Amino acid sequence: MATLILLRHGRSKANTAGLLAGWTPGIALDERGAAQAAALPDRLAQLPLAAAVSSPLQRCQETLSPLLERRPGLPLHTDERIGECHYGDWSGRKLAELADEPLMDVVQQHPSAAAFPGGESMRAMQDRAVEAVRDWNARITAEHGEDATYLMCSHGDIIKSLVADALGLHLDLFQRISVEPCSVTVIRYTRLRPFLVRLGDTGDLGSLAPREPSGEQPADGGNAVVGGDAGAA
Repeated sequence: MATLILLRHGRSKANTAGLLAGWTPGIALDERGAAQAAALPDRLAQLPLAAAVSSPLQRCQETLSPLLERRPGLPLHTDERIGECHYGDWSGRKLAELADEPLMDVVQQHPSAAAFPGGESMRAMQDRAVEAVRDWNARITAEHGEDATYLMCSHGDIIKSLVADALGLHLDLFQRISVEPCSVTVIRYTRLRPFLVRLGDTGDLGSLAPREPSGEQPADGGNAVVGGDAGAA
C-alpha cells in the first residue's frame, strides 16, 4: 500500500502570536514559514510523488505553493477532512488565556473526552482524518501502485492523531507526540499494519536548543501546545 508523507504547514503568524488559529480565515505564513516552504522542494527532491493532498486552509496552501511551482505536473487535491480541528469558540484566542479554561485539563489529559464549545470533539477530528487517509491510501495505491508515495499537508493536531492511530495509541496519549512547523512525518502502510518511518523531521537540530518563552502557553513542563507549537525561533 502507499507511503504517506505528512507535512505540517510552515510557521504561521498565528503560531508566533500565540493564537489558536483553527479555521480562522486569512492566517498566512510568517517570514520563517515562507522560508520553510521555499526550502521544501529541495528537501523532497529525491522523492517521486504521485500526488499532493492539502487542507483547504491558507497556511497549508501557501506551504505547498513552492513545491507545486517546481513540480507543475504534480496533481493537487483538497480535502476538508484533513483541515484543522474545529476549535469553535476557542478559535482565534490566545493560548495563554485558554490555559486557564477548565476544558484545557481535559484536552491535555483526556482528549478523547474533549469537545470544543461551538466546535467538534477531538475524537471526531481523529475519525475524519483517519477516514481521509484510508480513502487516499486506497486511491493512490489503485492508481499508482503499491510503491507509490504521496504528500498530505495538514496541521499539528491532525498529524499527531494520525500518528497515534498508526501506532495503535489511544487518543488520550496523542499529546505526547510533537510535530514542528514544516516537519515531515512518514507512515508506510501495509496490508497488516502501518510503520512509522519518520516523526517530525525538520533536519534542524537547532530546534532542540532551549528557547525563550513564546507566549503560546505558560511553561509548566507538562502541557502540549494545542494545535502545535511554533517550532524553533
